[in-house]
Amino acid sequence: MIRRRVLAAASILALSDTAWAQGLAVPHRSAPAVPLALPAGMSPLPQGAWRVAFRAGEQSLSPAVQQALAEIGRRLAATPAGHGRITVQAQASGPPNDASAARRLSLARAVAVRQALVAGGLAETRVDVRALGRTQAALDAADILPPAAQPQGAPARAPDQ
Repeated sequence: MIRRRVLAAASILALSDTAWAQGLAVPHRSAPAVPLALPAGMSPLPQGAWRVAFRAGEQSLSPAVQQALAEIGRRLAATPAGHGRITVQAQASGPPNDASAARRLSLARAVAVRQALVAGGLAETRVDVRALGRTQAALDAADILPPAAQPQGAPARAPDQ
């Protein structure tokens, strides 16, 4: 009986090694994640989060940033759906005298980032969008916060003028 179990385990290991060599998904093994090369305009944040920088007043993403976000979306999609939600927090530096315009711009940025993540295979229903508008930090950026990167609270909003 023990010999049968050993033979069965050995055949399963041999099968999984073959599948591994062919690049097929094997549930009990995973390759170490290849570091992601970030293009200009993107930077890593603590706890596995990323920041996408925008030019003042802009909401579009460069093709290189779109490709990097699609790869991030692919990697995040590989985590189980029950593992958590991804948050995209976007903000805008201005206009300083129009809070509504800043909120709309930050929303457009967050939606653009979400679309790029979804293009990589991440389920749209796993992505929460937070349009922060103009904050005291006055950044033109969108942060991608995976489940492991819990937000420390929303950045302080700039007073409406």
